[in-house]
Amino acid sequence: MKLTYFGHSCFSVEAAGRTLLFDPFITPNPLAARIDINSIKADYILLSHGHADHVADAPAIARRTGAPVIAAFEVANWAAANGAPSTRPMNHGGTAAFDFGTVKLTNAIHSSSLPDGAYGGNPAGFLVTIGGETFYYSGDTALTCDMKLIGELVKLKFAVLPIGDNFTMGYADALTASEFVKCDRIVGVHYDTFPPIKIDRAKAVEFFRQANRTLHLPAIGDSVVF
Repeated sequence: MKLTYFGHSCFSVEAAGRTLLFDPFITPNPLAARIDINSIKADYILLSHGHADHVADAPAIARRTGAPVIAAFEVANWAAANGAPSTRPMNHGGTAAFDFGTVKLTNAIHSSSLPDGAYGGNPAGFLVTIGGETFYYSGDTALTCDMKLIGELVKLKFAVLPIGDNFTMGYADALTASEFVKCDRIVGVHYDTFPPIKIDRAKAVEFFRQANRTLHLPAIGDSVVF
């Protein structure tokens, strides 16, 4: 699996001949100014919740690529109303099959409203199985004991967790989350974009290293292969 980071909580995962794009927030993000959204590949777009810093570029990328949008019911309906040609509405605990594998929506403790102020449903995370292997993207969330269920039910290739604190868990809680889901390789997201979520990257990486776990913080535009 190849993960490419596009800033904030946006990343893609390439495997089994498919590219899955998560939470595209690129054009409004000055840290991602060098990323051209017209060059981003997407066979599917997955949205964890309705906040603008997770959905801003989703309609435009969906219209250009034709990629179906996978999201909670309310967010999928918003994407359709904003021009996404295809959607797959889901909700917590549900699993859907696609040509690459499966997606299951997991619990996330956060809030969710859409850019127009409408109700955004409940925030979610994703358990994605692609090419016979599974990874976890928690979405924006606090640390929750629900994550222990993931560690008991599936073996993860890697996990993507927010580490910026203030609006989500910070990197200390993310380390605990990695223990709950029983995964040694973590990709950190949702940090540095805004002043309240700026972190000391070296300190965060060392915090994980001391626990014999790896925190990947790829530069915007860079990739990690798992």
